[in-house]
Amino acid sequence: MAGIELDHVQIAAPPGCEAAARHFFGELVGLAEIEKPAPLRARGGAWFALGDRQLHVGVEVEFEPTRKAHVALRMGAAELDGLAERLAAAGAPVTWDDALPGARRFYSADPWGNRIEFLAGR
Repeated sequence: MAGIELDHVQIAAPPGCEAAARHFFGELVGLAEIEKPAPLRARGGAWFALGDRQLHVGVEVEFEPTRKAHVALRMGAAELDGLAERLAAAGAPVTWDDALPGARRFYSADPWGNRIEFLAGR
């Protein structure tokens, strides 16, 4: 359908996730936090700018990490290498995968075990 665009992506996290979300997505990945609208703040979580879109970390009381479904974040090759180094230095998993033609990519996990893909190219 014409006119449909992606507005935001939401991943789930357990209650009390805010500090870890700010560290992982803000400090390590380098996304800027954006303020949640006042009516939604009591729900917890954190929102981040993702280019002209947004990444929302939402609280799920009975949280289970996603192991297959995932967010994929694209960046330049130099940024990808730097991010892989920062994540590894912070103890996050970095698993390189060369199965996608025309792309360099790796998988990691957020602090709660959700699968996250990082890639350059394509």
